[in-house]
Amino acid sequence: MRAMLLEQPQSPLRWSECARPEPGPDQVLLRVKACGVCRTDLHVCDGELTQPKLPLVLGHEIVGIVEAVGERVERFQLGDRVGVPWLGGTCGVCRFCERGQENLCEAAQFTGYQIDGGYAEFTVADQRFCFPIPLKYSDAEAAPLLCAGLIGYRSLVMCGDARRLGIYGFGAAAHIVAQVARFQGREVFAFTRPDDVAAQQFARDMGAKWAGSSDEQPPELLDAAILFAPVGALVPQALRCLDKGGVVVCGGIHMSDIPRFPYELLWGERVIRSVANLTRRDGEEFLKLAPQVPVRTEVQTFALSAANEALSALREGRLRGAAVLVP
Repeated sequence: MRAMLLEQPQSPLRWSECARPEPGPDQVLLRVKACGVCRTDLHVCDGELTQPKLPLVLGHEIVGIVEAVGERVERFQLGDRVGVPWLGGTCGVCRFCERGQENLCEAAQFTGYQIDGGYAEFTVADQRFCFPIPLKYSDAEAAPLLCAGLIGYRSLVMCGDARRLGIYGFGAAAHIVAQVARFQGREVFAFTRPDDVAAQQFARDMGAKWAGSSDEQPPELLDAAILFAPVGALVPQALRCLDKGGVVVCGGIHMSDIPRFPYELLWGERVIRSVANLTRRDGEEFLKLAPQVPVRTEVQTFALSAANEALSALREGRLRGAAVLVP
């Protein structure tokens, strides 16, 4: 098969020919139909996430068709269309797994990080960590749901019943979570890079009540803010926009350092919290909800061999919505 390989961090991916993987007892072999390009992939490529297996096939927003199954596979059959997310496996026995927090598992394995992912023509995945894909979505439309959608949904749940929601960084995850928030009756306030008029218009198109630069104050105090932009300096900025009792949710796996800020910004029972990974329950809930909203994903497709171009477009903020590789 052909794949885009990461051989060393801070190096371009290499177009390669590799042996097609064989499924283990609990695995399905998938012919990849689409794979989303996520900011986490950038963090792996840039060496900010420091424990990838090498060489590595990136990609954890995978939509594929089952081509073969392992001897213990019961959930899926040949020809089924399934999705593969970031969480690729857990131990099932640590204290986190036992209390329903498998996203924090001590021995978790992650797709496109410790497990080869979807920047390839074929991949294998554990049947227990795959999801059926709603029929409403094409392959490319479904791919961003599997991380941008799932992490966005988990971040939104962490906001509780917040009515006025701020979103910092309006890309793939934000454009999905904004639609869910509006469906739930919340008001969305979008914050973008300074003077990014295109992103601000995109936010308005997705139902935002207000859109402005990340250094601006919104017209109303917020009940909650989600940070998708991996910029630590935005944490105190978001706190300044929060009403008392509000929460800042950091939705990324990596963020630059948070600068010092005065205690008065946190006082008033404001909260800062992170979101780590996802659980299978998140996937089941969100993939049931998405067609009801209905969530509409905006995607820009790239050939598999153009993965480096897609990553550059994401890094430079040249995308409206999500980039998706189509073998």
